[in-house]
Amino acid sequence: MLETFTGFAVVGVAIILGYVIGRIDLLGPHARHVLGRLIFFVLSPFLLFTVLAHADARMLFSSLLPVSAIAAVAVIAIHTLIARLWWKRSVGETLIGALAAGQVNSNNIGIPLSLYLLGSAAYPAPVVLLQLLVFTPITLTILDAVTSERVSVRKTLVRTATNPIIIGSVLGTLVSVFGIPVPEIVMQPAQLIADAAVPVLLISYGISLHGRRVLGAPGRRRDIVVASALKLLAMPLIAWATAEFVFGLSPAEVLIVVVLAALPTAQNVFNYSQRYDVGETISRDTVFLTTVGCLPVLVLVMVLLG
Repeated sequence: MLETFTGFAVVGVAIILGYVIGRIDLLGPHARHVLGRLIFFVLSPFLLFTVLAHADARMLFSSLLPVSAIAAVAVIAIHTLIARLWWKRSVGETLIGALAAGQVNSNNIGIPLSLYLLGSAAYPAPVVLLQLLVFTPITLTILDAVTSERVSVRKTLVRTATNPIIIGSVLGTLVSVFGIPVPEIVMQPAQLIADAAVPVLLISYGISLHGRRVLGAPGRRRDIVVASALKLLAMPLIAWATAEFVFGLSPAEVLIVVVLAALPTAQNVFNYSQRYDVGETISRDTVFLTTVGCLPVLVLVMVLLG
């Protein structure tokens, strides 16, 4: 249990440090933008490449993947039904709310928490592949359709194929699956850059928390509350039931999938809402609430299952 609290302390200190940096404006007004681009285009691709390249190929396509997929699809479907049929939200807002409920931050928060709570940064790898190679193309296609006059399949495919995070993930997966030897003269520099990803990610997120007012805008508070509840409570419960009673996974594997399901909402959802100018309040506040709320949930999970 001491290791669990140590993991939270390590992550929490980095986030708090980032918040202080943002509060005193140490890095200037463009810090979030610059760090965000550094993380997206450089650090995260190298991190995912090295993590996936060293991962056991059997784990990438093990039963952890379908359990995580079932949990995600279930809460996405629940939120979609509530938002679309009951609240009569637009397709764009319905999609953003559903993603906020079911897409986890397997990269920015998932990798460091997995490293310190579960002992390996490779466990989120199947979820990373699922979200980047399945959810992302579907999401961008729908958002393109509802925010433009016509859908450009070619544009969506090009955007997906040139996403640096997807490129890093695919290359790392190919190395792992086919056992491609990577010379140390290549892997060592890649690992050096990858090692900078986790602390910069956490500090950057801490900077982004400064000045944020949660649930300040009326009109979409119930969307945010329901998405947060589905993310923090329903998704881990569904993952636990599916892993325990449907797939009959081992206790260690059950713990892994439940921890992954309890991770906060992915920040990519906020990026989508910003790019397409839809559901920004829903995504922004859900990301914040689930990031803060996941800590007591994960402690409870570790106590019950760890």
